Amino acid sequence: MSKIRTAAEAVSLIQNGATIAVNSSSGLLCPDAVLEALGQRYAAEGAPASLTTIHPICAGDMFGTKGVDHLAEPGMISRIIGGSYPSGPSNAEPPLIWQRILSEDLAAYNVPSGIIFDMLREGAALRPGVLTKVGMDTFADPRREGCAMNETARQQPVARVMQFEGEEWLYFPALKPDVAIIRASTADEKGNLTFEQEGATLGAMEMALAAHNNGGLVIAQVRRVAAQGTLKPHDVKVPGILVDVVVEAPDQLQTTATLYDPAISGEIFRPLSSFECPAFGPSKVMARRVAQELKKGWAVNIGFGISANVPRILLEEGQHGAVTWVIEQGAVGGVPLLDFKFGCASNAEAFVASPHQFSYFQAGGFDCSLLSFLEIGEDGSVNVSRLAATPHRTAGAGGFVDITSRAKRIIFSGNFNAGAKMHIEDGRLIIDKEGKIAKIVPEVAQVSFSGRKATENGQDITYVTERCVLRLLDGKLTVTEIAPGIDVERDILSQASGTLHVAPDLKEMDAALFRDSPMGLVV
Repeated sequence: MSKIRTAAEAVSLIQNGATIAVNSSSGLLCPDAVLEALGQRYAAEGAPASLTTIHPICAGDMFGTKGVDHLAEPGMISRIIGGSYPSGPSNAEPPLIWQRILSEDLAAYNVPSGIIFDMLREGAALRPGVLTKVGMDTFADPRREGCAMNETARQQPVARVMQFEGEEWLYFPALKPDVAIIRASTADEKGNLTFEQEGATLGAMEMALAAHNNGGLVIAQVRRVAAQGTLKPHDVKVPGILVDVVVEAPDQLQTTATLYDPAISGEIFRPLSSFECPAFGPSKVMARRVAQELKKGWAVNIGFGISANVPRILLEEGQHGAVTWVIEQGAVGGVPLLDFKFGCASNAEAFVASPHQFSYFQAGGFDCSLLSFLEIGEDGSVNVSRLAATPHRTAGAGGFVDITSRAKRIIFSGNFNAGAKMHIEDGRLIIDKEGKIAKIVPEVAQVSFSGRKATENGQDITYVTERCVLRLLDGKLTVTEIAPGIDVERDILSQASGTLHVAPDLKEMDAALFRDSPMGLVV
């Protein structure tokens, strides 16, 4: 019997109260045609209702791929477990799913992405759940927020603290989806799936196993269908024995606002000269200063924000290939991409399944991570996941907690305060107008990274801003370098609402960072 169905036929098989896992990262691999059909069915029938949806990385974005917003009508979702959520500009209308979360229409959880993949793997193997130290003393810890994003979720805890063999652990129960909705490039008539035009596989196999092994339904959206027996076995990433229904969607986007770029899927390699380097200014200064921390041969994780430009700094300085970039969506090597294509890489050496990449991250198997911050607390803690005034500006934590819990070295970067206007003149940083919101605070609004745990674990933590470099030394946030033209008291200490310490051997940042020419970087 053929597995090929229309999207409407596929979603007609989903029951009220079902738990649905969706494999996506914003627009990357988002099975949007199936999600749209599911939303249309609910609009017409009022079913399926009271769903639980699972998103290790967010489904959809605010730039043309609705993703989970197709399902965000009142009554359709009663519980959502997400590593991240659609995000965008603060002046834009919040996504529908955020409106549901903020109005307490459903229980919403922000669980670290890697832990969600672990919960699915435990469900696939019919094991009881995950014991982990990832997330301790962060918002994921039940002694803080326990991953709850609203009051409705706080009434239904998703994690608890447990003792096991004399040690304290966080416990997350296994996830056993009734439905997995995944996406690939090609399916043959038996449902074997290949991903040759995709920039990742994410957790497609893990989700399919979790649903199938628990008697559930696996729906695969693909760009095209091939004849049985024509796909090469080494190319098949999800076998047809796990796939129940195939939906053909020839117009699916490759990733956010991107129809198709063969360099994202590794089908061609772009010339290095085709990558644009950042314009000179304070943001580039920060990316350059971060680059100075790197060592040849390192494997380096990279996140959104200032850090995302560091690979371009290495390109500009003739140092491409000195380090290997690794990102949570699964790309290893190449050049991580920016803006709408963030989460993809061109010229990658390998695509690793996201659950495997997170196992690598959670154990601290890499050398360094480059990440952003919204706020830094006096104890070195970082908030990257919640802005109370405009929550949809942040996507939640994603894989941030998985990555930082055991990382040997972390370099956070961001502006010293919010809203400052500045420029560089004659090799000096000039503050034209100070920002109104301090980002160095006594205590962060949400602990995405625990400075206390970092100090206990002996992690090497650096914070790079446009006007100074800080380090976490003996549990104290300490200014170790200042930019040329900056006064410590006027421009740093008085602009922080939290207490800062100043190193006795305070230095000036490298003058080459502040000149509009290559700085002679050697990694």
